[in-house]
Amino acid sequence: MSSKVPPIILNNGVEMPQLGFGVWQVPDKEAERAVATALDAGYRSIDTAAIYRNEKGTGKAVASSGLRREDVFVTTKVWNNEQGYDATLRAFDASLKKLRLDYVDLYLIHWPVPAQDTYVDTYRALEKLHADGRARAIGVSNFLTPHLRRLLDETSVVPAVNQIELHPHLQQHQSRAFHAEHGIATEAWSPLGQGKGLLEVPAVVAIARKHERTPAQVVLRWHLQLGNVVIPKSVTPSRIRENIDVFDFLLDDEDLAAISALDEDRRLGPDPAAFGAN
Repeated sequence: MSSKVPPIILNNGVEMPQLGFGVWQVPDKEAERAVATALDAGYRSIDTAAIYRNEKGTGKAVASSGLRREDVFVTTKVWNNEQGYDATLRAFDASLKKLRLDYVDLYLIHWPVPAQDTYVDTYRALEKLHADGRARAIGVSNFLTPHLRRLLDETSVVPAVNQIELHPHLQQHQSRAFHAEHGIATEAWSPLGQGKGLLEVPAVVAIARKHERTPAQVVLRWHLQLGNVVIPKSVTPSRIRENIDVFDFLLDDEDLAAISALDEDRRLGPDPAAFGAN
């Protein structure tokens, strides 16, 4: 099946599908089936990470999909205990082997772990991987503005992406503004808020009813209209297909304002300023 997902252009000219498929918390064997279903449904961007322990299953699905390698955008990430210049290069090699790939499209530092103070050296390893053509684009995940400022000051390649927790209850206005100022794409993890709570909010349910869509489709459409890259996760085939079926309707200004009013600055995941210190 061909893809109907439009690309965004990263700051180095690489095209990245604006909507992709995430495999966080998906066991390796299940990841192979889920990624195969996603690719069949038209997804062309797959987001995994070393710590997810499902790079092998992800790679098997990509290899057996029948798609050309250049038509699938694959992201993976280096974990906290493998940061540092040399360790990151080794971690990248291990990920590439599990994925059965010669290169990845996007390689990210998973968390800044500021107490460890290795993310600058780690990013320099990413710069080498990028220069060598083994990572078409490089970036970060869960970085706060001070962490990004330090990278901009001490390294030479502006991150292409910062993947952060972002959903209507945590809209990340400051981070998104900083990213926009510096040409960094904002990618949202947990875009649906990790559960039913957000999808049962009356305002979201009302908008869904108005457009004859599901609440999840409404929230994903909100992300896309903000300009976010978004990576919903599901292992249910019907939901995998539902989540990509969001390109034939538009939220109006009233809808967008109603969702904007839901911001509570409330994290569901860890605080990047402290996570990974122990």
